[in-house]
Amino acid sequence: MTDNYRGSGDADSAQQHPTQGFQGQGYQGQGFQGSAYPPPPSYGPTVPVGGTATAHRRARRPVALLAAVAIAAAVVGGGTAALVGNYTGGGTDSIGTTVSGTTVSQSSAGTVAGVAQAVSPAIVEINATSTSGEATGSGVIITSDGEIVTNNHVIAGASSIKVQLSTGKTYTAQVVGTDADKDLALIKLEGASGLKTATLGNSDQVKVGDQVVAIGSPEGLTGTVTSGIISALNRDVTVAKDQDQDQQQQPQRGGGNWPFEFGGQQFNGDTGSSKTTYKALQTDASLNPGNSGGALINMNGEIIGINSAMYAPSSASATGGSDAGSVGLGFAIPVNTVKSDLSALRSGGTD
Repeated sequence: MTDNYRGSGDADSAQQHPTQGFQGQGYQGQGFQGSAYPPPPSYGPTVPVGGTATAHRRARRPVALLAAVAIAAAVVGGGTAALVGNYTGGGTDSIGTTVSGTTVSQSSAGTVAGVAQAVSPAIVEINATSTSGEATGSGVIITSDGEIVTNNHVIAGASSIKVQLSTGKTYTAQVVGTDADKDLALIKLEGASGLKTATLGNSDQVKVGDQVVAIGSPEGLTGTVTSGIISALNRDVTVAKDQDQDQQQQPQRGGGNWPFEFGGQQFNGDTGSSKTTYKALQTDASLNPGNSGGALINMNGEIIGINSAMYAPSSASATGGSDAGSVGLGFAIPVNTVKSDLSALRSGGTD
């Protein structure tokens, strides 16, 4: 190691000129007081005590090298941030369907208030009128020109559909497509534009215990926000199809019935003879009649499910009781089911 640092030429120069390198032309002469760029000295640089010229030169190189690395890191860092933004923003998911919408601000992420503020403008109240009466449900805006996802049982058999936004503005809507087997429907507002939309998340990433927020219009109370957790995954839930609209629509007006089957038992009344079963997310977030078709949302403000069924114990008995309302047994259709069905719904097809 000593031979590498003590070359004879540099060492001799250092011994012969112990001070000239700092006080001569290179530092106090023309270099600093004359022209802006000093000419190179006619002799080798002086050596610090106990070192060599070679060591001195090597000691100075890392400064420039570090500066270059810092600049390169800044450029790469900016590029990486852009790539991360491209791949994580806008609701892109493994299924390939992209539905971009309002997101929770960084300062409010992870709070119920932040989720509610960001997503509530994309949740609507749906009033469907049929020969059986009126049904009140909810829906989720997924395009700025008024495409709305809801449950099939909310609008099935309806002769007219009115939709109220969170602002109070009301539109008439038409059915675009329905899928009774998945209890999903797509409706479209007439003459709408510039609406705030929701971001569809990825329900395959949902875990038991994840915090969630539900937004809908229970009993016609527009924009009601509740919160809870994911209680279970892949629950087999059975609901009535559109042929049993009379059983679905009339009670939703305020009675509390919301018929479905789970675990071989019927809840909230009779689901009828025509029904369908799907895998659902279970949540203890409070759901009540009118939440049907509304959003179940993660703490990043992404829709992870469409609320579709809940258990109200008083309606399961003939006499009813004072314990009406949600008891923390609610179910939602996973959003990945919605996304995989969107193209079929948009084409008007029914499965």
